Amino acid sequence: MNRNHYLQDKGFAPQDSFCKIGKVTFSMLPLPKHLFFAAAALLLAACSPSQPQEIPQYFYDVVHTYPHDPAAFTEGLFYLDGFLYESTGLEGQSSIRKVRLETGEIVQEHQIPGQYFGEGIINWKDRLIELTYKTQVGFVYDLAGLGLQRQFTYQGEGWALTQDGKRIIMSDGTPELRFWDPETLKELGRITVTDEGVPVKNVNELEWIRGEIYANIWTTNRIARIDPESGKVTGWIDLTGLLADTDRVAGQTDVLNGIAYDAKSDRIFVTGKRWPKLFEIRLIKKT
Repeated sequence: MNRNHYLQDKGFAPQDSFCKIGKVTFSMLPLPKHLFFAAAALLLAACSPSQPQEIPQYFYDVVHTYPHDPAAFTEGLFYLDGFLYESTGLEGQSSIRKVRLETGEIVQEHQIPGQYFGEGIINWKDRLIELTYKTQVGFVYDLAGLGLQRQFTYQGEGWALTQDGKRIIMSDGTPELRFWDPETLKELGRITVTDEGVPVKNVNELEWIRGEIYANIWTTNRIARIDPESGKVTGWIDLTGLLADTDRVAGQTDVLNGIAYDAKSDRIFVTGKRWPKLFEIRLIKKT
């Protein structure tokens, strides 16, 4: 068997007489015959199409536990200047509130009109922006006093908000994430969240963490880490067991929801709907 026949037998065309690994190109045809076949065997695996890598999986350590209002049906959450800002849902019970992290004390609160089901919130400059669930109405508040400044409208359901310093990012319960201009609140584009090519449904509460979008997946104990350019899931965080069974109240305690990030101290906080506790966690990559 000559060299070209050998390469063709292994799936290479005759012109594929070289192999590029990284920035280095290996040429095989100039080799003496007695070395060619050995070199070809060694390089064949490197030249062959690479197998897709498994998506990294993470579990957690609890760094600190804080009190959380067990009546708060948490929809949105973010951390800013030492305080948590939280929005709660359900018609007639929705609010936005500024909360002292260490004690869970509500230091400021604004009640949403009873016909609205409050959803995600995010800060932008001196404003706080909020979605509602199915009414296609959002609110803009003064961040300092939580006073209503204006309303705006959008299409579809509103689930969650975060921001990357340039754009507001919105979820609507589908696999799509929308990007908004933070000043006009007009849509700039969308990405589809996928896990190995499969669209991910029920993308819920969002947080921007170290250049990625973290998202609760509604009704699960998982958080997806999402590439903001491609929409691909880059990691899965499993928070099973975070809230102990002894802390759950039948018929009241609901699902995991709510992610906040303290960028200055690199702290991640998570909680859930009607959970009595909020947790600072550290991620640990599974091996």
